[in-house]
Amino acid sequence: MTTIALTSGEPAGIGPELCAAAARRFRGARVVAIGDRALLEGCATVAHVPLAAPRRAGRLDPRNARYVLAVLDRAIAGCLSGEFDAMVTAPVHKGVINDAGIPFTGHTEYLAHRTRTPQVVMMLVGGGLRVALATTHLALAEVPGAITRRGLGATLRVLDADLRRRFRIRRPRILVAGLNPHSGEQGHLGMEERRVIEPALRAARARGIRAEGPIPADTLFVPARMRGADCALAMYHDQGLPVLKFASFGRGVNVTLGLPFVRTSVDHGTALDLAGTGRADPGSLVEALRLAARLAPSA
Repeated sequence: MTTIALTSGEPAGIGPELCAAAARRFRGARVVAIGDRALLEGCATVAHVPLAAPRRAGRLDPRNARYVLAVLDRAIAGCLSGEFDAMVTAPVHKGVINDAGIPFTGHTEYLAHRTRTPQVVMMLVGGGLRVALATTHLALAEVPGAITRRGLGATLRVLDADLRRRFRIRRPRILVAGLNPHSGEQGHLGMEERRVIEPALRAARARGIRAEGPIPADTLFVPARMRGADCALAMYHDQGLPVLKFASFGRGVNVTLGLPFVRTSVDHGTALDLAGTGRADPGSLVEALRLAARLAPSA
């Protein structure tokens, strides 16, 4: 049976209770919850990683930042060794990890660093959509400089390869958004499309990747255009994800492409205000487990 590592995330948030609820609800694979055993009552199988400081629901404590990373490291090691077939992650809190003096921009970047993966792609799945990102957790002012021909080319290669390998799509069709309004309006509203995006797409097509665009982001997601597409590639975080979350919030799944193993996650944060109340909905985590089980190589 497929074995999935389920990391419990920020201990002060809803992650631990979601893990327990999701593990009870999901039956499609063997689930090993990773974290402090006392936080994961209700999980049939637990790989114990001890807290550094007592947990208080809703109260962040920087002393537990290294615990959160130790939980991730345990799952990474298990996936690389073959102990686990896939990893599913509950949400972490980037701010408190940085408050502890540890530079951290997110799960995606951390997993890439720890596995020495040169290029990963963040993609969300839900509501009948797949939306990938050319850039991830950056300030908006930094986005134009981060979009390069080389970087877009690498993103498209990873996206095309994992849509084939993980999602078993024979010839993926990828719709690519422009960066500027109206995709630059022929250069009058920005030159990134002409100088960067269009040349990157021509090079990708020459390699056999079905990449179409750049398409103005305000019309990319209309149903007639998305019909028959396998994925949309947005240029930045808040260009593509609001559409997907509107279509699927509470059931969306985050997937990291390009890693040497399958990794999925929830589409929401730590929800400190809900921690310990029993009102947190495990739906997104259950969907993340289901998708991980489908994508895992042993499936």
